[in-house]
Amino acid sequence: MPTPPRSPRVPAATSRGVPPPQRGASGRPPRPPVRRKRPRWAMRAVTALSVVVLASAGIGHAVLSGLDSDITRVDAFKDMKNRPRAGDGMNVLLVGTDGRDRISEEEREKYRLGGAPCHCTDTIMIVHISEDRERASVVSLPRDSYAETPDHTDRTTGEHHKGHPLKLNAAYAEGGPQLTIRTVENMTRVKIDHYLEVDFTSFMKTVDVLGGVKICTAEPLKDSHTGLDLPAGTHTLMGGQALQYVRARHLDGASDLSRMKRQQRFLAALIDRATSSGLLLNPLKFRDVTQAVLGSVRADKGFGTDEMLALGRAMRNFSPSSSEFTTVPIGQMGYAVKGVGSTLKWDPAESERIFDALREDEPLARPAPKPKGPAPVRVPVDPKQIRVQVENGTRTPGLGKRVDDALAATGFRTTKAPRNATDRAVERTVVAFDPRWDRSAKSLAAALPGSELRPVKGQGPTLKVIAGAGFDKVVKVKPADPPQESGTVVRGDEVVCGKQ
Repeated sequence: MPTPPRSPRVPAATSRGVPPPQRGASGRPPRPPVRRKRPRWAMRAVTALSVVVLASAGIGHAVLSGLDSDITRVDAFKDMKNRPRAGDGMNVLLVGTDGRDRISEEEREKYRLGGAPCHCTDTIMIVHISEDRERASVVSLPRDSYAETPDHTDRTTGEHHKGHPLKLNAAYAEGGPQLTIRTVENMTRVKIDHYLEVDFTSFMKTVDVLGGVKICTAEPLKDSHTGLDLPAGTHTLMGGQALQYVRARHLDGASDLSRMKRQQRFLAALIDRATSSGLLLNPLKFRDVTQAVLGSVRADKGFGTDEMLALGRAMRNFSPSSSEFTTVPIGQMGYAVKGVGSTLKWDPAESERIFDALREDEPLARPAPKPKGPAPVRVPVDPKQIRVQVENGTRTPGLGKRVDDALAATGFRTTKAPRNATDRAVERTVVAFDPRWDRSAKSLAAALPGSELRPVKGQGPTLKVIAGAGFDKVVKVKPADPPQESGTVVRGDEVVCGKQ
């Protein structure tokens, strides 16, 4: 069935009766500014839901009538001057807060939400919706990013400040949405069109009204701070547990980068749930979803019903494969700034490439050559993290080097110094490993079809491959989870359950 033509986006008239702006030389109507509410870690996912979920249905004014009144408005673009030039597509700045006023005491205790909320930002995202409405690009901006504010007036004290360094998330405390937007625009030279804030309450309600979101994990996830406790496998997370999942920061040593990776995975799964289940094609269910989202959202005055409908009509066929996610590339971790503390400094060249793609309405990922041969086998541990010593267990000259080269080609950290095994009459290739590194051993064995796993207590972190006479080939493997290094771009369909 052919897809109906995309309806043009027409800015709604203001409440004061001012007519919509005229079209520019390009023939495109100017994009209305965006206002955000403060989403927190979890809120990123929710806020993007406000863009993607609300934009996925194509439901008419009859259902959306009155929903505008549910949105708390904020004048995030007041008196802004000298802004970056507008590009194609639409850029939404998403900010999250820890607001929890309408969460019950029982839920606060169950999901570790105690304590007084600071109503501050934790993480910030730019969501770019392409001009043709066929792609969403999501760029996470770490809360501890080194930033420099423009001149501004402190919203609490009224004191005028000249530009000064701070952590990105502190811009909100000093100058609210306006200073946050101005700081992000100065850092990225990407013009922000809309602003959205979401809190804990909105996040939990939205996930619940969608009937939960399916998440897969290759390893157990346990975080004492949030109470998250998930065994390896596939899980359908409802609101409270989903909030624990996206808030968790104490699962490994890469707290923020790891957390952002999980948030991107959750957002992809959220999009998959919202667009593939048919929920958003049901007017009543769509109304329930929008009410859940909008009831706790703050948005700019220009993001209203007309904008939601225009996006909805254009994005009926949106799916996880239409989305891509990345974290702004970090050039220096632990960049110390006097009076500010330890910050993350962006990589100038690589971050410019990301933001240039947003400005030019281009995909974030560089074009990749079409893979040849069968798809790589998904394994629990990235081969780049696995150290391997290869031994030749046969009398065949050069077999050890052949296996070493093949393993290195698929990403394993081989010693590049294969040697002869004590036993030169090995028939079946052996993967010898210390039981403490059993997941690494399984990942290595997956690259060596027909190999035998042999635990050797006390062997240490380096795994040993003893190539046998039955060795055939090394197959390509890749981690089940995408790499968590900043700057890595992944598509939504690469991280949702069943698509790995």
